[in-house]
Amino acid sequence: MEEIKNEIKIVICGKEYKLKTAESPNYVFALARALEGKINEVSSNGASPYSAAIMVALTILDDLNKANQRLDNIRNQAKEYVSEAGKVRMERDTAVKEMEILKAKVAQLENIVKMQRAKDNA
Repeated sequence: MEEIKNEIKIVICGKEYKLKTAESPNYVFALARALEGKINEVSSNGASPYSAAIMVALTILDDLNKANQRLDNIRNQAKEYVSEAGKVRMERDTAVKEMEILKAKVAQLENIVKMQRAKDNA
């Protein structure tokens, strides 16, 4: 758990809030400004600040849920890629072993041919 380092006062829609956070003050102030901007945007359509805050919160939660779903999809794709890479690596290792066996057989056959030729020439 992060250590709470900062006590910050922010103002959103004219109301002051005191926060204790591990985040930097500049970061929290930027969040507060962004939130107030979204609330003011929705309020400009006639909604009260409270209703606007609820609508903004729902929109932000929707964005968060969709981002988490995308993140889960990316994680699943990464797991599939890692699994596929493992399978390909095993197939490659098997192919390399088979090549080594075949090279040894070719060398063995070349020696037999050389011996046969030497025997025929003798």
